[in-house]
Amino acid sequence: MARWRVRQSRARVIRVTYLRRLLPGLVLPLAIGAIAYGVGHLVPVLGGPVVAILLGLIVGQVAGQRESWKPGVTFASKKVLQTSIVLLGATMSLAQIASTGGRTLPVLLGTLVVALAGGALLTRLLGVEKITGTLVTYGTGICGASAIATMSAVIGAPATSIAFSVTVIVVYNVLGAVTFPIVGHLMGLSQEAFGLWAGTAVNDTSSVVAAATVYGATAVSVAVIVKLTRTLAIIPLALFESWRTHRHSEAGTRPAWWKLVPTFLVLFLVAAAARSLGLVPSSWGPAIKEIAYIGTTVAMAAVGMSSSLGAIKRAGWRPVALGGLLWLLVSGSSLGLQWVSGTL
Repeated sequence: MARWRVRQSRARVIRVTYLRRLLPGLVLPLAIGAIAYGVGHLVPVLGGPVVAILLGLIVGQVAGQRESWKPGVTFASKKVLQTSIVLLGATMSLAQIASTGGRTLPVLLGTLVVALAGGALLTRLLGVEKITGTLVTYGTGICGASAIATMSAVIGAPATSIAFSVTVIVVYNVLGAVTFPIVGHLMGLSQEAFGLWAGTAVNDTSSVVAAATVYGATAVSVAVIVKLTRTLAIIPLALFESWRTHRHSEAGTRPAWWKLVPTFLVLFLVAAAARSLGLVPSSWGPAIKEIAYIGTTVAMAAVGMSSSLGAIKRAGWRPVALGGLLWLLVSGSSLGLQWVSGTL
């Protein structure tokens, strides 16, 4: 009994310490998120997530990247966003996910091939350092910073290459979240067409959710399914890079394939399964979507705060140009493939 009390006491101390570390960096994203949520309802064409990322960007540049804020800001930009995506899973059925994923697969695979081939070619043409070019290519082609983190661990990328690559991805994440809804409306894209476009052409899951949330409920459902399907490509590609990197070393140094599957993706499917089985009543849908919208808005505030203009300058023009050209190439090919396949 005494040992149990000691363990409980230690666990309580750890939780309190953890919360104290998070709190300084959570206050601003929550405050920015609240303001952006209000502005988003007053100006629906902008939407809370886009307003949040812009306000977060301004605050981040003015206040700087404070070390004490990092745990909380990282928690908001990653865990809060992933929780929001899991909640969206509870508003969809597995049949809907399978139908949407299968219907959009040709465009998804086509844009992935364009990204990988275009990235390899542009890396050489622009004279970008090979590892940095590889990380930017995978970040653009698959799932942004998550792909960079996975691939950097697989190929043993140096810290400088990781930092440059993430910086490039963040630049086009912000641009994607802000510009895609505007361009989508100008082109008159339907909800489904926009969701497929955002899901295949916007780099990071955070910005995909932000852009699609602003565009509409159907758009966000399609975009999330497409994006998470696209994220699964990290498994075979990471295994390929692992084989190529470690083919002359012992097999035990290669990562197990199941460790490459993002936990939030599994939980998203579990939530969808619960919805399909009726464990999550359909009447809860509107409330769940609103909570997910609020979570996404707070996460976008943190993403904006994490962006740094100084880091962009340090990265140099070549990686930034690579990311921009590749982003435009994938965006254009996504629309072209939709037109060819009749989904536009």
